[in-house]
Amino acid sequence: MRGNSNPNKAKNPKASLLKLFKYCKKYLPVIIIALVFSIASTLAALWGPGKVGDIANLISDGMFSPEGIDLEKITKLGIFLVCLYVFVGVFWYFENFLMVQFSQKISKNLRTDISKKINRLPLKFLDSTPTGDVLSRVTNDIDLISSSLNNTVSSFISAVILLIGSIVMMFVTNWIMAFAAIGSSIIGFGIMAVIMAKSQKYFMAQQAELGKLNGYVEENYSGLSIVRAYGNKEKAIEEFSEINKKLHKNAWKSQFLSGLMMPLMTFIGNLGYVVVCVVGAVLVAQGKMGFGVIVSFIIYVRLFSNTLTDFAQIASYVQSMSAASERVFEFLDEKELEVESPRKKKLRKVKGDVEFKNVCFGYDKDKTIIHDFSAKVKAGQKVAIVGPTGAGKTTLVNLLMRFYEIDSGEILIDGVSTKKLSRETVHSLFSMVLQDTWVFDGTVKENIVYSKENVSNEEVIAACKAIDFDHFVRTLPKGYETVLNNQTTISAGQKQLLTIARAMIQNCPMLILDEATSNVDTRTEIQIQKAMDKLSHGRTSFVIAHRLSTIKNANLILVMKDGNIIESGTHKNLMKKGGFYKELYESQFSRKNSEVIDN
Repeated sequence: MRGNSNPNKAKNPKASLLKLFKYCKKYLPVIIIALVFSIASTLAALWGPGKVGDIANLISDGMFSPEGIDLEKITKLGIFLVCLYVFVGVFWYFENFLMVQFSQKISKNLRTDISKKINRLPLKFLDSTPTGDVLSRVTNDIDLISSSLNNTVSSFISAVILLIGSIVMMFVTNWIMAFAAIGSSIIGFGIMAVIMAKSQKYFMAQQAELGKLNGYVEENYSGLSIVRAYGNKEKAIEEFSEINKKLHKNAWKSQFLSGLMMPLMTFIGNLGYVVVCVVGAVLVAQGKMGFGVIVSFIIYVRLFSNTLTDFAQIASYVQSMSAASERVFEFLDEKELEVESPRKKKLRKVKGDVEFKNVCFGYDKDKTIIHDFSAKVKAGQKVAIVGPTGAGKTTLVNLLMRFYEIDSGEILIDGVSTKKLSRETVHSLFSMVLQDTWVFDGTVKENIVYSKENVSNEEVIAACKAIDFDHFVRTLPKGYETVLNNQTTISAGQKQLLTIARAMIQNCPMLILDEATSNVDTRTEIQIQKAMDKLSHGRTSFVIAHRLSTIKNANLILVMKDGNIIESGTHKNLMKKGGFYKELYESQFSRKNSEVIDN
């Protein structure tokens, strides 16, 4: 993942927020309606304190009047205030309803866009990006954006109106007390701005470290057996603790600084109450205003101080939203696979002839690992690709499937360059059985059928019978309808047979087998090998083999070393040559014999 050079500082938080607001543009009508409700409820709330002051004046004047307290006027004002605040509550409800809908739709759309983005990203990017980091962006960061949007958009407008409105009403009511109340709060804005500036970098660092933590947990949980088997538990705990410490450090600092704003604003608000009471008492004593003004002012000061508190919260939400948005849009802005022309050729009747013409490729521009590779494969042939680790075997298959794009040269299928075919077309020509078996949550039948449409039960059963997998399936609790999940355990060999059955159902003209027997015992290997022989019959097959004994019957063996084909031929011919292949075969054979003797 291409990240910040300095994870403690956002590249451009303003640009990230701008992207987010542009993303929200299509929901502008909903936002406007929500804002109308917010403005209406806020203006109504500003009307209330004046009426409360009127009630206070009626009570104070009535206490010293021979006519007594005017209960009729107080009752009318009370009914009016109840209706007013019911109006405020109803409008606030609708505003909140619309904002929740808006924020959740944004959350849904962002997750959808990331899901689509993943399918458009080159395999190179996905291979180099920790899964946990991507998951963190899909879950934590988007949830943070959603909650922040819900708590900032309408709240900000409401806070602005309340701030301006309360200030205006205070000056209209009594300018002396207005200056006294506001003057005590001005310092809060300056302190809040300083805290916001300091805490922003820690919010960014917090999200970055959270992504690292998720990636590390996902990696170690998936490979827990390896961690334990190799006695790496203590080191894993140490590494986790180090990442966790960094996350804790940045989270603590960001939350601490952010948390300072709340008590600060509370203190300033309480200070405002004290100033209003003291100054108000003096003015009432001097006969310059009524008691009701003090009551109104206390409510206005409360609105004013609450607004400052709201600004502090909004600032915290904006900081979090900025950090999360940057990470999400950084992912969405990653370079995608080139858009293919709709005029790409399509192959209808595929024979399965494959030719590699002077193919060159490197994962990095400065490091070529496939050098001027050329080979011809006839339809129906079984081609084995062998060589030491890092020779380029799997890379060659990835190029054939267009998972990666070649730097120069051509790969042709039935005489047509794969560059002239869409990726989907190329993928549809191959069934794959890989070393890593993927079994998804679902029934046995659903796992076998997978993406194939209109597959009958008879076809599924026939495919399983062909590879001697049907008997095992019928031993499961519900046979082909048995749900495979964490509670249903099947062996690595059984998973591999399932993937072979899946490949048979796909019935593609060509086949890729990538070290499909490397994770099973010898007995299971024989069963899987028989199944693969049936699967590969009549199909052009590319077999990446670790155990050379499994590819003795291959029509063509390509021996790779350092990205080049150094030998080619049948097993018999290559053994006669006495070259690199013979060395590989005999070293593997002697190692196998030594293991038998040791046992």
